[in-house]
Amino acid sequence: MARRTLALIVLLLVACTPRQAVTAGPERSATGPTANAPFPDFVSLVKREGDKVVNISATRTARGLEMQPEVPGLSPDDPLYDHFRRSLPPAPGGYPARTLGSGFLISQDGYILTNAHLVADVDEAIVRLVDKRQFNAKVIGVDERTDVALIKIDARDLRAVTIGDPAKLEVGEWVAAIGSPFGFENSVTAGIVSAKGRLVPDESEVPFIQTDVAVNPGNSGGPLFNLRGEVVGINSMIYSASGGYMGLSFAIPIDVAIMVADQLRTQGRVIRGRVGVQIQEVTPELAAAFNLERAAGALVVAVEKASPADDAGLLPGDVILKVDGTPVEDSSSLVRLIAATPPGATIKLEVWRRGDAREVTVTVGELVAERWRAEPELEETLPDRLGLVLTELTPSQRSWLGIDGGLLVRSVGGPALKAGIQEADVILAINDTRTDRLADLEEALGQTPRGGTVALLVWRRGNVAYVPVPLAD
Repeated sequence: MARRTLALIVLLLVACTPRQAVTAGPERSATGPTANAPFPDFVSLVKREGDKVVNISATRTARGLEMQPEVPGLSPDDPLYDHFRRSLPPAPGGYPARTLGSGFLISQDGYILTNAHLVADVDEAIVRLVDKRQFNAKVIGVDERTDVALIKIDARDLRAVTIGDPAKLEVGEWVAAIGSPFGFENSVTAGIVSAKGRLVPDESEVPFIQTDVAVNPGNSGGPLFNLRGEVVGINSMIYSASGGYMGLSFAIPIDVAIMVADQLRTQGRVIRGRVGVQIQEVTPELAAAFNLERAAGALVVAVEKASPADDAGLLPGDVILKVDGTPVEDSSSLVRLIAATPPGATIKLEVWRRGDAREVTVTVGELVAERWRAEPELEETLPDRLGLVLTELTPSQRSWLGIDGGLLVRSVGGPALKAGIQEADVILAINDTRTDRLADLEEALGQTPRGGTVALLVWRRGNVAYVPVPLAD
């Protein structure tokens, strides 16, 4: 009787326990893992999305200065040195070089997103699809500030990716990269989101998605997928002392990339706002010194004369706390908020000054790349025998560049163009004669016979090398 009672109790317990489906293995769904499936379904993801990823092979004329390039502001021991070293523009010299990377289709008529450092200043870009078809690509535009480029192939009825929302991406969420590491096409690697809004040196406009997905040279420009098959980022760089994957990879959020691509497509360039302030982070120590409740905002350290900020009355020592009601958590967020504001728009800044919060109205200007180039104090000359139009560096330009003197290249043609001289180069010397003044160069050229060759000592983005320039007969 006791056994029967015990058996009845067991049966009642079993009957009252909620039933769960029993499967032969982990349950999978088309959109990713379910509560009963601890492992993500990358197989289905790759089958659905793999043919939307392309291989890009670009050819450019590499230059002599690329033999030993240097990255201004970074030590060769810095883990990010290799990435920025590869991003340096071509320099004088001359031999063909090929770069390999990845991209992905964002429209059925052949628009492709990739990295700017893959296709900037290339002579030719070849796109290969998964089905082995090849196309010559047209570079629609590149944006070096975000490392985003838009290219196009002449094709129709292609399968385009689905764009996701990086704001909904969670730290710890599974993600996958598809690309061509070291030229091995359509390779798949996977991992998790390690962090969001990650900032790296000189990239304050991009709040990177950090992952532990294995990304190597050739993955650049490829998509980062979530498990729903949506692209949430463009794989852009790795954090590495060796140039290979070491557990830290960074992707450009897709919303940033699409915003850039839209402007490149409609305007050929990206238009950004500026107000004309130099800023720094607010540390806990600075917050205490300025009587702030917490370390947030952007501390103004300098205001450019005749800039929108100057016109609005901003002062060094102001702490910008909000832009049109949006909190400024750090200096980088201010850069992004201002850059995303159309020039001519009026914004309201909440500013902390001398212990009180106040509102300042600013009319946003336009950010112009390398603005120091537009500050000549001397009139430009006509092209000389080298085909160069030059001006002497102003004191502010010398301070900006960190060099003692030289002649700024305003435009280039003739023999200098053929030799690889570029706009914004600085001519430091001709042969062994310094060229701090235009007269120095003119005198040296006057002593060089027609048909001879001169050696120009050229400074370009922190790199220096002699470039031989043959003179016309």
